[in-house]
Amino acid sequence: MQAMSLCKGENAALAVRPVVLSVSVPGLAADVSALLLGVDGKVRGDDDLVFYNHPVQDAVSIAGSAVTADLARVPQSVDRVVIAASADPQQPGAVFTRAPQLTVAQAGSPDLSFTAPDFTSGETVVVLAELYRRSGGWKVRAVGQGYASGLAGLATDYGVDVEPEQPAAPVARVPGPTALAPGPGRSAIDLAKVERRAPGLAAPVRQAGQALADRGIAERRAAVYLILDHDWHMEQLYESFAVQAFAERILALSANLDDDGTVPVIFSSQDQPFLEEIRLDNYRGRIGRLHTQIDWGWGDVAASMRRAVGHYQESGAADPAFIVTQVGDEPCDKAEIRSLLQNTAALGVFWLFVGFGRGKLAFYKNLNASASATFTNVAFYDAGKNPGSVPDDRFYTGLVQAFATWIGSPA
Repeated sequence: MQAMSLCKGENAALAVRPVVLSVSVPGLAADVSALLLGVDGKVRGDDDLVFYNHPVQDAVSIAGSAVTADLARVPQSVDRVVIAASADPQQPGAVFTRAPQLTVAQAGSPDLSFTAPDFTSGETVVVLAELYRRSGGWKVRAVGQGYASGLAGLATDYGVDVEPEQPAAPVARVPGPTALAPGPGRSAIDLAKVERRAPGLAAPVRQAGQALADRGIAERRAAVYLILDHDWHMEQLYESFAVQAFAERILALSANLDDDGTVPVIFSSQDQPFLEEIRLDNYRGRIGRLHTQIDWGWGDVAASMRRAVGHYQESGAADPAFIVTQVGDEPCDKAEIRSLLQNTAALGVFWLFVGFGRGKLAFYKNLNASASATFTNVAFYDAGKNPGSVPDDRFYTGLVQAFATWIGSPA
């Protein structure tokens, strides 16, 4: 049977039987590992890191460059299995450049293949794929996300307690706070804290900080909020990890603007807007877990906006609010949205509508198209069908440009 190719973010259903994931890394000695995660996105204990010195755990095993998971025997307490490759620590300075390749094989089914993108930012570990439960069965998702923190940093990000001297997980550290600091400014959160709590976000935090520094607002602070469209037409984008990746980028921006390391997230759906939060210590897979608690429907954007403003006012924050509102289609409550935009201009609230998805977005694009427009606290950024395809530097520039002008920075 001919192998089927997966693109980054795509998923495929698996039969509930053993599956073998084989990894090939051209031109680099690499170690393969797996992490068994609960519904909170964290390991249940340190034994849930499966690697060459601990090769078997709860029906998941490592043999050379292959991971085998007997899906029928994986305990119910395991919600996901993450497959990663890390540069051999015995090769000082070794980083990923060429694309790692993954083959997923199950008896009686066509093989699946995935080739991750090439890497250019000194990545020492790559998350290639994840196995995850869905509707009583299992699926595999192609991830292809690189990090500069080594296996120890990745393991710590998922909740494994790694001792620095432990030979099984040597640390290839990301640069320290001074090296990561964007230009003359500094992040609201000490970048050493980001390295400890969320090393996978170190690179986007740096890129977001650089975008703020380039606009002259690296020292400014704001309470960052995120509103996510939960209309039925967004289902594939949630399933493909695109919305999770978008939320991670907003969290990285928040680390430069807001010192609590937390972004309130509001899901816009037909029912009462659902408010939760994403943090440096829980962001892994969190959007995927939260959104399953709400039904699909036609989103009430205005209700979600009111919820965000109410939360901001109740918090008593002295800094302005930067509310990133992801939209995937035209709203049904246009007049109410216009009224909210006008009424919040004096409250220190800036609205950035970020469009991605398959819907028409003419309403948001044209909010300030008229010469008589009065929405000085509003901007629109078109991130295309999938914001993950926009490089970090260009993405953050588009995200902060209008906010910088509004907050008073020189253009």
